[in-house]
Amino acid sequence: MKRPNQKDKKKRRRILKIWSLAQAQSALPYVASVMRSIRDHRLEAQAQHLAAERLARQPGRPNRAAIIAQEEATQGAERADERFQNAVRELQAIDVYCLDPIQGLALIPFVHENQLAWFVFDLFEENPLRAWRYHGDPFETRRPLAGLEAGTGGDSAVV
Repeated sequence: MKRPNQKDKKKRRRILKIWSLAQAQSALPYVASVMRSIRDHRLEAQAQHLAAERLARQPGRPNRAAIIAQEEATQGAERADERFQNAVRELQAIDVYCLDPIQGLALIPFVHENQLAWFVFDLFEENPLRAWRYHGDPFETRRPLAGLEAGTGGDSAVV
């Protein structure tokens, strides 16, 4: 088995933009808009995949209309998947990461007490940015933002 050399390790490192609480709050309208798009595209893709699967599972030999309907559903699913991926890349370009597209959860990186941490964005909350977690915490961990200082954050971090 080949062992990774030091050069391979360097390639995997990525510099994250570290957000301050004020920056994250000012970006909320944009993040919410992109997260709504991500959710809509994911739901559309799932519906199209399900429709294509149901058409493929129909008993008997498919007629022309069924073949066309299945192909259209498959193509619709592929288009929705591509729109979904484009929207996810749009968020990743600003170093915001979609955690769960259906539930509308995203993570925004920041540094707290010299540790990588994440603001938890929740599309369906009245205040979508009200919790955070350390990078090493379980996904369901939510700490209230009330305990953070206003100046939390910085320019960048290497991960």
